[in-house]
Amino acid sequence: MVKHGNKEEDAAVDTAANATPADNPGDAASERQPAMEVMVHLIVFKLGAEEYGIKIEQVREVTVTPGITRMPRTPDFVKGVANIRGDIIAIMSLEDRFGIRPAPMPEDVNPNLSYTLVIEARDYKIGVMVREVPQSLNLPMSKIDKAPSFLQDIGIHENYIEGIAKVDNRLIIVLDMLRILTNDEVLQLTA
Repeated sequence: MVKHGNKEEDAAVDTAANATPADNPGDAASERQPAMEVMVHLIVFKLGAEEYGIKIEQVREVTVTPGITRMPRTPDFVKGVANIRGDIIAIMSLEDRFGIRPAPMPEDVNPNLSYTLVIEARDYKIGVMVREVPQSLNLPMSKIDKAPSFLQDIGIHENYIEGIAKVDNRLIIVLDMLRILTNDEVLQLTA
């Protein structure tokens, strides 16, 4: 702080330097800024008629689904394996996993084309096949409510529903992909 040698000037400088925003309500620089809200980035896709989302940190990449080779002795929801950028990855259908009836395809969507979200966990990678192009969505964390308590109480598949996002008139079920598979299924797919 610069001292001017004059006691009145020094007192004015000290007062201004230690002022709080309430002391200077008209000073735009000193107005309180709202706290920055934590944002969440989701990859959103449809299963049946509902929208689902996965936090982007769980998704390594999104790609057009390559040719799938069916594997024997795998669960019904595992469609087979595919070569994605040199990695052989099991491809699963969440519609089959959850028992969701596929919705009719819009006329402008190629029924022979699907997309794969490559999910990377610590011990494995798996592809999640979706029929329409996944969308990217940023929203405040406050827009995601916890999953209803009755879903948590009955322990559905290790509580893989992380929450439900409310965006305008839409409800998006947010999944924790690292809890979708049981330990036995992970062992079976990584063997």
